[in-house]
Amino acid sequence: MPAQIIETNTAPFATVDVDPVTLDIMENALRNARIEMDATLVRTAMSPGIREQGDAFPLIADRGGKMIVGQFGSFIDGFLRAYDGTIEEGDMIFLSDPYSCEGAVSHNNDWLVLLPVFRGGRPVAWTAMFGHQSDIGGKVAGSIPIDSRSVYEEGVRIPPVKIYKQGEYNEDLVKLVLHQSRKPDWCAADLNALIASCRVAARRVDEMCERFGEDMFASATDLLLERNYRAMKALIAESIGEEKVSFTDYICDDGVGNGPYKIRCTMWREGEKVILDFEGTDPQAPSSINFYLNENMFKMFFGIYMIMVFDPQILFNDGFYDLIEVRIPEGSLLKPRYPAALAGRTHALGRIFDILGGLLGQRTPEFLNAAGFSSSPHLMFSGFDKKGDWFQLFQIGFGGIPGRPLGDGPDGHSLWPGFTNVPNEFLERYFPLRIERYEALADSGGAGLHRGGNGIKMTYRFLEPGTVAIHDDRWFTYPWGVNGGEPGRRATKILERADGSEEIVGNKQDGVEVEEGDLLHFITWGGGGWGDPLERDPELVGLEIRQGLVTPEGARAYGVVADAKGKVDADATDTLRAEMKEQRGANDTLFNAGPDIETLRANCEEETGLPAPKQPVWEAHAYAEAAE
Repeated sequence: MPAQIIETNTAPFATVDVDPVTLDIMENALRNARIEMDATLVRTAMSPGIREQGDAFPLIADRGGKMIVGQFGSFIDGFLRAYDGTIEEGDMIFLSDPYSCEGAVSHNNDWLVLLPVFRGGRPVAWTAMFGHQSDIGGKVAGSIPIDSRSVYEEGVRIPPVKIYKQGEYNEDLVKLVLHQSRKPDWCAADLNALIASCRVAARRVDEMCERFGEDMFASATDLLLERNYRAMKALIAESIGEEKVSFTDYICDDGVGNGPYKIRCTMWREGEKVILDFEGTDPQAPSSINFYLNENMFKMFFGIYMIMVFDPQILFNDGFYDLIEVRIPEGSLLKPRYPAALAGRTHALGRIFDILGGLLGQRTPEFLNAAGFSSSPHLMFSGFDKKGDWFQLFQIGFGGIPGRPLGDGPDGHSLWPGFTNVPNEFLERYFPLRIERYEALADSGGAGLHRGGNGIKMTYRFLEPGTVAIHDDRWFTYPWGVNGGEPGRRATKILERADGSEEIVGNKQDGVEVEEGDLLHFITWGGGGWGDPLERDPELVGLEIRQGLVTPEGARAYGVVADAKGKVDADATDTLRAEMKEQRGANDTLFNAGPDIETLRANCEEETGLPAPKQPVWEAHAYAEAAE
């Protein structure tokens, strides 16, 4: 039974004319309210993930739950379908369980607060914010066990409950939830920050309704959604063909020895509507890399990608959702059956963006991006210091953004454009470690006319014994290049012990014990290159040698001969490029993902220092199409 919204005033909103100037004022007021939500959050939260990195996502929606401004798209309709309670003025909803809200949040660490905004007895809007909590209990510090076999191992699961009921705070509920966490002080501050940011946005909506009237506000939000619908309708007609286009990419492994896992999507247009069908995606994994993909969230991913590539002036909101149909097979990696584990879903979440790029670029290669830093690698470090006090770090790493039609991919950036890095000074002040190196790793970006962004090499020296967990991907498969560009370099993690010995550490591994003086070299992957490397300006390659972004050896991938100071030998470069062109022939490869899967398996241990993942064996309930 869907949620029941209790209204003391059931009169419908009147449709009124909104002139363009007023509409523009209201649109920008909503944008500013969304920015104010972010500012409130980062000034109030305590955990490094939210306070320093911004791992939280705001939303302001219309009275029906459709996003007007935000980032991830509206998940409110999924919540309303799944929630069987009432919603009244003064209520605020709190939840974290993906299975209770159709994947509105995708693992238990994401705490979501929803606030219905009432005026005169009628809901006029919704505000919402969710953020990643650094610890919610469970079997490991950080609450993201890579080897979990069910969602029950992944910390406290919060179904949709009222943290405020008709304005009254449910203190006992909060005490119960915080009691599960290893860092209740962080969780309490972060939860208050989520609540405060929703209240700030609600006040701004209330002020707009006071100034313009509820009918004007409702009509304006309707117009903003309608405008987006018209713009996306034209964009889809121009950019998406009726012929089917497919693309496949992989999650390297599941952290328990199996992989790679295939994600496949096929796209085509039927009339005005785009179909995105994930048939052929592998069945769900036995461990935590499953991603419960909310269909509306994927529609927003698709819409944002279309807008940013083809027409960045369009304001993205939920108005275009009726133009898209998403089909995800039940029991697949992207729609696992309850109670499948979900904590490590970040890799599949990120890979979705590479899938979108591969789909949308095939018809218009001039707009095609290479594969980039489509993940959020995690480092967790925890233990007791010499004073007996508990410490716990959760940090998201950065890497190489893909080469693009308009230029090189940035070095050492985040998958999410709004994220920032945790300052090294902050890490060294609050945790028993020292950052010995933090640099872009030369040559890790794929060679191309436009170079892929370099990955990051970050070296941690641990000043106390503790336990480390690492969650990353793209160590087995390569970030692919496009339009003749080369793949980026893969990720690797090297643990250098205080006694001088070294070992390669798996990219998905919990429970790595470290001692005082040990070094961890945390190396992320680079973005793929765009276009023919032999067409890149040799002097630019020389400049990048001087900047430490390319080595003289790496310059030869561009057919450039230069010394350690970046001085280019023009004659030798011309000769080398002529030889390379003759040897390779035409360079018209649309996608270059490096060797095929079986070749990667055969060479894995020699090239990476790690055993190759084994072909997954699907459980009996795996859906038939993928199992075949």
